[in-house]
Amino acid sequence: MTHFGMISGPQIFIIVSIIFFGFLPSLIALIDILRNKFEGNNKIIWVLVVLFFHFIGAILYFVIGRKQRIKAAIS
Repeated sequence: MTHFGMISGPQIFIIVSIIFFGFLPSLIALIDILRNKFEGNNKIIWVLVVLFFHFIGAILYFVIGRKQRIKAAIS
């Protein structure tokens, strides 16, 4: 008799992998945002975009937001 509610080992691995790789870009984007300087309220806006839109927000940040960072002056 098969129980459709039961999850086996390989299925758990797949689910955990999807969750991990789904949150990894968001985590990397948040770390990058918090470590760099932005003009005005751009930092707060990007943090909110990544937090509310997770994977899509992280992709948007990597495509658009990284260009908005303030470059550190080399002295």
